[in-house]
Formats: sequence, structure tokens, C-alpha cells
Amino acid sequence: MIKRMTFKQFLFILPLLIFIGIFSIYPIVTSLMYTLFDYRTNDQQHNSFYMSQQLNGELYAQDLDYVSWFIDTDMATEGLGSDDVAEFQAIQTEVNEMYEQYKDSKGVSKVSSETISDIKAFNDDIRERLTAIYDRNADLDMYNRDGMPQILDDMDTCIVESNFTGLKGFAKLFHDSRFFKALGHTLLFTVISVAIELVIGMILALIMDKAIRGVGVVRTIALIPWAIPTAVSAMIWSYMYDGSYGVISKIFSMIGLIPKQSAMLLTANGAMTSVVISDVWKTAPYMALLLLAGLQVIDRGLYESASIDGAGPFKTFFRITLPLIKPSLLVALLFRTMDAFRVYDLIAILTGGGPGNGTESLSVYSYKLMFGQSNYGYGSVVVMGMAVCVAVIAVIYVKVLGADVINND
Repeated sequence: MIKRMTFKQFLFILPLLIFIGIFSIYPIVTSLMYTLFDYRTNDQQHNSFYMSQQLNGELYAQDLDYVSWFIDTDMATEGLGSDDVAEFQAIQTEVNEMYEQYKDSKGVSKVSSETISDIKAFNDDIRERLTAIYDRNADLDMYNRDGMPQILDDMDTCIVESNFTGLKGFAKLFHDSRFFKALGHTLLFTVISVAIELVIGMILALIMDKAIRGVGVVRTIALIPWAIPTAVSAMIWSYMYDGSYGVISKIFSMIGLIPKQSAMLLTANGAMTSVVISDVWKTAPYMALLLLAGLQVIDRGLYESASIDGAGPFKTFFRITLPLIKPSLLVALLFRTMDAFRVYDLIAILTGGGPGNGTESLSVYSYKLMFGQSNYGYGSVVVMGMAVCVAVIAVIYVKVLGADVINND
């Protein structure tokens, strides 16, 4: 029988619940909300969340004032007929009356559908009548002939349409070739880098686990790359890959791995190889550290018994070491796979996702959408897609590979 939580017990866990709510649940809910809207901060039509049509009354009043001012100027055009002057005056009167209605408006506000219809009809009527005047007097030098249509178009943009898209963003995602290309790059980078890191990390862990002279120095040196910030290591490697004076690119060109020194970061394959090498150099020590923790809990008596029975190093490794560190191994793989899948800073600094988006990962793609194009709506959809991929990876490790990383029976 489950005991009911007391008030004191609830108060004890309340700070934890608040922390989870602020730093875990709130960001997720916010991102999900963004996916339902075409939210773009660089477009006044989409820079907020509009469930229905809105009106930017403040901007509309400014445009009306400009129209009235333009009419004042063009009415004074020499040679303009009296009928057209009278028409200008009639239009100006109507514009001024509309201006009086909205001159005190502040920003975007919700209005009725009837008001939107009236404003659209008013804008169309004013545009038609003013266009007719300018067309009848095409031979006259009217100062605002070119500027007036722009102001009239601006008046139309003051009507803010609903930017609620629902699940259309996710439908768009399934037809986004760039998303699937970035997903392919991310999976390729993840599989290759994690596989190499596993091999190198296992070798380092086995060396650091041995009670040999100088093992402390080996452990210290091995962990230095992992201690260096990713941004710093990316800058270091970018110098070594440089097409003019890079050491690594020079060596690769000399041994024939690349056609010329400048090709290291200028081709998709070369750039992806560069990113993988940089990531392996930095994170293989992290993999080694996780595996070393598993190695150090193995009973040394098992190795002695295996040695007495005549088991060699390889047989001992596959029959004793590998089965006993399986939980640690799969935890290390899970952590590194998810970490590699969300790679951003290394690629952003080293290649910028180039050349030709040849190394663009999902994180880089979503960053470009949200902070490069200010498209937070679809950018959030890409982020949610990436989150689903990470969840699938976790399920594969835990279920398909038969690893219960929580309960080790």
C-alpha cells in the first residue's frame, strides 16, 4: 500500500519540483508552443503569437499621416486639373477621419473581423482612386508618384494575419530535404566518431588500469584533451587544418590522402574527416574515463584464475573483461552517442556547416534557422525532431542492445 505524502514531505521536495519545472518542463513547453506558430522576430507580421487577425493601429495611423502629407504635396503640382484637386481633397478628408480613429493606438491589438474588412475595403478604395489620379496625370511631375504606392502597401501590412500553423510545421519537416541531409551528416558523424572513440577509449582505459610504472602520468596526459573547452580545441584544429600553413593538412597532402593542402576544409569529405578527427581527439579520453571506472571494479582474482587456466590476453578480454564492463560500456556508448548527436560548437567553429552545408548537423541547422533567419517557429520544429531522434537512440541502446543501464541484474 502506497503511503500518502505528508505536507512536510511535500515541502521537502518542493524546491526540486520548482527546479525541474523552471529548467526542464518550461523550456520544453515553450519549444512546443513555438512549433505551433510561424514565429519570426524579423517580420512584424509574425513576431508574436497571433491566433486571429490583429491590427497594428499605431503603424496604421503613421501610414495614414504620410498619405495625407503626400496628398498635400501633390495637390500643389502645377497643371493639375480642378477636378483632380477636388478628388485629392475628398480622399484627404477621408484619410484624416480614419487617422483620428487610430492616432492614439499603441502597437498590435485584436480587432473584430468586421473592422478588418472595413479597413481592407478602405485601403482598396483609396488605392484605386489615387492610382486613377496619377494615371490621368502621367505627364505631370508629381513628387510622390513613386512613393505613394509603397505607403499604400505598408497600410495593408498593418493588418496582421494569424500565424498559427498547428502541426503544419511538422508536415513541412517531412518534406524538408535539408533536414534529412543534416540528419544524415549527424548520423554519419555520430557513428564514425563514437566507434573510433570506443576503440581508442578502450585501449587507453586498459593501459590506465594496469599497475605499471608511469601510469599516473599517462592518465594525466590522456585527460588533457578532454579538459580543453570545445571552442578552444576547434580553433586549435582549424589552424592545423589551414590550407596555407596547417600542419595536419600539409602531412595529409604529402602522403596523398588529399590532392592538395587547401582541400582539407574545402571539400565535404575532407571537412567531415576533419571534424571527426577533432572530436575523437577531444572525447576519446572521456570514453576512456567511463570505461576505466568499470574496469576498476573487476575482481583481480578472476584474471589470476584465468591466467592459471592458460587463458591468453585476448581470451581473458572477451570472456572476462568485456562481459563484466558491459553496463559501463553501454552507459559510455549511450552518453557519447547522445552527446555526439547534438554536436554544435565543434562544427560551427571549425567548418560552419560547410562547405555547401556538407558538414551541417541538426544543431547547426536549427541554430541557423532560429538565430540566422530569426525563424523560431520552424527552428523549434527541427529541435523537436532532433529530440525525437535522441529518444529513439536511447530506446535502441536500452532495449535493442539488451542493456538495462538502470538495473544491472
